[in-house]
Amino acid sequence: MAALQVTVGTITVDGQTLFYRQANPAQQAPKLSVLLLHGIRFSSETWLNLQTLSKLADSGYRAVAIDLPGFGHSKEATAPAPVGQPAPGGFLKAVCEALQLGQVVVISPSLSGMYSLPFLFQHSQLVQAYVPVAPICTEKFPAMQYASIKPTPDSSPSRLQPPISSAGLNPGGQQITLTEIRTPTLIVYGDQDAELGEVSLNNLKNLPNHKVLLLKGAGHACYLDKPEEWHLGLLDFLKSLE
Repeated sequence: MAALQVTVGTITVDGQTLFYRQANPAQQAPKLSVLLLHGIRFSSETWLNLQTLSKLADSGYRAVAIDLPGFGHSKEATAPAPVGQPAPGGFLKAVCEALQLGQVVVISPSLSGMYSLPFLFQHSQLVQAYVPVAPICTEKFPAMQYASIKPTPDSSPSRLQPPISSAGLNPGGQQITLTEIRTPTLIVYGDQDAELGEVSLNNLKNLPNHKVLLLKGAGHACYLDKPEEWHLGLLDFLKSLE
């Protein structure tokens, strides 16, 4: 049996150099591609040390973890938005294109919600599934945004969702078309995460096609507190997508 190897590399996105780690199945073509993001105190190394990369590859998935701009080995890269503000949805789209991921499962803890939520809302056709882990920025979008999306060529956060009247018109009187988000979603949080865990759950549960994985006895970085339960729940969810 071939030994699993985790490789490293860099990509260029919007003129910024981003570092990534990657693990591929040793003896088969990948069944799915998984993009792992990270929180403010972490980096792609977190997923390496936790063995999430190797467990995903061992299960037949291509797993890629990036260091977001300003963090880890991407520390010199400039972020496309201030921390805590939604980034352009086109940023993760460009990341996926540079990595040749195709349709992708996005794992998004904490800080990375500022990247993953705009990506989901603007480019849901590229998101095979979504695994938010108590992400930030969920309160930046109205409940209707989670239930439906308006595809737009403009990737700026201010154009994510124009206000809609009961007549289905934006303030300028132009008819807009809403499309239901059908992206399978696994909402993950720890029951000791009284702030972001609860806030994100209350917003994310407006996504129509979701399941919830509650990790008991776990805090905000629940995957670190309960790694076995995290991996079991994640792999079970991914298997349902095959």
